[in-house]
Amino acid sequence: MTDVLTDDIARFVRAAGPDPDETLIEMDEYAAAEGFPHVGPEVGAFLRLVAQLTGAERIFEFGSGYGYSAYWFAEALPGDGEIVLTEVDADELELAREYMAAGGYDAIARYEHGDAMAAIDRYDGPFDVVLIDHEKHRYADAFEAVRSRVPVGGVVIADNAITASVVDFDDLLAWAEGTPADETNEHTQGIIDYLETVRADPAFETVIVPLGEGIAVSYRVE
Repeated sequence: MTDVLTDDIARFVRAAGPDPDETLIEMDEYAAAEGFPHVGPEVGAFLRLVAQLTGAERIFEFGSGYGYSAYWFAEALPGDGEIVLTEVDADELELAREYMAAGGYDAIARYEHGDAMAAIDRYDGPFDVVLIDHEKHRYADAFEAVRSRVPVGGVVIADNAITASVVDFDDLLAWAEGTPADETNEHTQGIIDYLETVRADPAFETVIVPLGEGIAVSYRVE
């Protein structure tokens, strides 16, 4: 994981933040053992806070992996809430189901195996919080697919807004400062396209939060 925080500051943020339960500790240990690029407890705690601040009742994830971010979100949802997990890897989605069940959240979770872009079309009504964390070149498409579903006061969050193993930060910085590189890889370009899309949308206010690998938080203002 290419964390934007120094090791010491990341340790401090984790230590000063909310204590994870036994299942989250197990999930962190799994990520460390398998080298799985999860968002980590710093971002996880922030996701839960966003869900609490928005009074979220329904959440949709574009890309859920083994359920780490969904577990943090679920802790903030009411007993009759709903969170939709999407994942193309069947084994990871089954592991997510096991972890969610271990935490007592299986009843509010919906599991969609396959393309998240297809899954969103199977759900009606609003989503208070949306997490985008799948293929970078499809981030902007994911936003367009849900923007009308997010009510005023709702939030769209995109992971890897600063860095990732496949994202070139120097190219992102050059774009942000108005001197874009002549060319970049499709993953970095996907983040650029996404940020251009959300920043140009007058219905959303977007800020970059330097936690984990960077998250773009877009709040619906109108």
